[in-house]
Amino acid sequence: MVIASRLLFGLVALLAALLCLPASAGADTSRYAAFVVDENTGVVLHSRRSEAARYPASLTKMMTLYMLFEAIEDGEIGLHDQIRVSANAANAVPSRLGFTPGDTIEVEEAIRALVIKSANDVAVAVGERIGGGESRFAEMMTEQAAELGLENTTFRNASGLPDRRQQTTARDMARLAIALHRDFPQYFPYFNEERFRWNGRTYRNHNTLVGRVEGVDGLKTGYIRASGFNVVVSAERGEHRLVAVVMGGPSGASRDAHAEELIEAAFATLEQREDTRLFAALSSPRISPMRQQDLIARDVAALHLAAPTEMGSSQAAPPVQIVLADEDELAAARPETPAPSGGGGEPNLLRGAWSVQVGAYNSADAAHEQLQRVTGFSSALGAAQPAARAVDIDGGRLWRARFEALTEGDARRVCNELSARSQACFTVAPGR
Repeated sequence: MVIASRLLFGLVALLAALLCLPASAGADTSRYAAFVVDENTGVVLHSRRSEAARYPASLTKMMTLYMLFEAIEDGEIGLHDQIRVSANAANAVPSRLGFTPGDTIEVEEAIRALVIKSANDVAVAVGERIGGGESRFAEMMTEQAAELGLENTTFRNASGLPDRRQQTTARDMARLAIALHRDFPQYFPYFNEERFRWNGRTYRNHNTLVGRVEGVDGLKTGYIRASGFNVVVSAERGEHRLVAVVMGGPSGASRDAHAEELIEAAFATLEQREDTRLFAALSSPRISPMRQQDLIARDVAALHLAAPTEMGSSQAAPPVQIVLADEDELAAARPETPAPSGGGGEPNLLRGAWSVQVGAYNSADAAHEQLQRVTGFSSALGAAQPAARAVDIDGGRLWRARFEALTEGDARRVCNELSARSQACFTVAPGR
C-alpha cells in the first residue's frame, strides 16, 4: 500500500508539473522549442517543436568547444598553448573579454571564457587558430555536426552571433550535448565551473542552474534577439542522466525556471517508472526475462510516444533494456532442432542453437539498428547471426533483437562482455 500510495502521489505531482510547463515558455511560441532526453537510455521525456528550425545563438560555442577539445586530443594544440587574438577577433561584438589585436590567451583560459563568459572574441580567435579562418572553421563545424548526427544544423560562425543561415533544432543541440559528454568526459568538468577570473575581474557562469539545481553539471546558454533565450542543461541523479534544451525563452529568468521545471518533471517521471516496476515485481510472479522485456516494451509502446500530445511530439519508444536471470535458469533447455531447409531467415544452427537477446523494439528497423550498434562489443559476435524476430504480444507486434547460432558457452561469454560495456542482455536457450 505504501508503494501504491507513492505511485499515486507521484503521478498527481507529475501531471500538475507538466500542465504548468507551457505557460513558463512565454508567449512567443514562434521561437520556442524544448526537448528532454535520458542520455543513458535515449528515452525522450519531453519534446515540443524539437525539430523546428531555431537560431542557436551562443549554443554554437558548444560545437566550437567540441572542435577545440578534438584538436587538443589530436595533438594540434595544447592546454597551455597560447592563442593569438587577431584584429578581426578583437573587434567581435559583446559578450567579450576585450583584447587588443596581438594579445594572446592560454587555451585552458579560452575554454573557461567560452563556457562561462561566452566570449565572442575568444570564439573567433579559436576558430581562426584551428581552421585558419572563421569561415573555414564554420565549414568544419558543420561537417562535424553531420558526423555527429546533427541532421538539421548549419554553422556560419564560431560564436553564434546573428546569421540567418546559422540554424539548428532543440533535438540537435541535445545530440551535441550528449556527444560532448560522451567523447570528452575529461573536459566536461569545465561546464560545471561557476566562475572565471580574467585580468582581475571575476565572471559568473550565465547558466544559473549550475550549483543551484540538484545534479546539474553544465552546459551552455545563448541569446540573440532573433533566437530568444536558449539553454542546454545536463543533470545527473542516481543512474539517470538528463539533457534538457529550452530555446526561445522570453527572458533569462523564465528560461531557467522552465528548464528547471522540465528537469524536475523528467526526474519525477523516471522515479515514478522505477516505482511502477518495483510495485509490479513485488506483486507479480517471477517471469522469464524474455517475456518481461516484451511486456515492458509493449507498455512503453502503449504510451503512444510517437503520437502528437499536448506537450508536443516525441520519437518512437527507445529500446527497453533489462538484466534479469538467464532464460535457461527458469526453464530447462530444449533440445536443438535441425535447421529448416532453404534458410528463410531462420537461425543457422551449424555452430549452436543458443541466442543472446539485446532488446525488444517497436519496429524491425529499430531492432536492426541495435544489433548493428552492439556487434562490435564482443568478438564472439563475429560469427553470430543477427536477427529481428517478430512476436505478437497482446495484440501488438514487437521485434526481438537477437544474435543467434551461438553455442551455450559463446552466448554466456557474449553476455558477460556486453554487461562489461553496460549493455543489457540475456541468453536464450534453444527453442525459446
